[in-house]
Amino acid sequence: MKTIQEKQNTAFEALKGQFNYTNKMQAPKITKVVVSTGVGSIKDKKKIELVADRIAKITGQKPAVRGAKKSIASFKVRQGDPVGYQVTLRGPRMYSFLDRLVNVALPRTRDFRGISPDAGDEMGNYNLGIKENTIFPETADEELKDVFGFGVTIVTTSKNKDETKAFLELLGFPFKKTTTK
Repeated sequence: MKTIQEKQNTAFEALKGQFNYTNKMQAPKITKVVVSTGVGSIKDKKKIELVADRIAKITGQKPAVRGAKKSIASFKVRQGDPVGYQVTLRGPRMYSFLDRLVNVALPRTRDFRGISPDAGDEMGNYNLGIKENTIFPETADEELKDVFGFGVTIVTTSKNKDETKAFLELLGFPFKKTTTK
């Protein structure tokens, strides 16, 4: 089975007829993957540490703390309080994470029928929301009370939504089948 990195190297040949590429450099590539999550209640220090630990296990990289931009009295949040974590993956870690996401984690999702083909934006990025961190085998399933979700943004060099969808389909991302009546 080919990895995502190997499939990306064949993108020019596969997509040149559909998008009229004349040069290999025109073919889309994945530049980075950003994984981000919020921590919810900032008063629970154990949960904040748990979220950081789980994100580090899932991505293989220590997450950066994201602080509150401004104070909000009704939420008892002060400027600079940790409200989330973010990891930017590039290179081999990025490809390793994407392989695990596509081939292991997404098929483990409950009632999985595919990811939305409409989640791409006009800049060539694809945004994917994951409701449960437990779909990754790196996280221990014994503590089901501390389940959290996170967002995955896949940044590509493609020019538009259609190009992004065709490229990710080529890489093996399982999109929902659209039914036409």
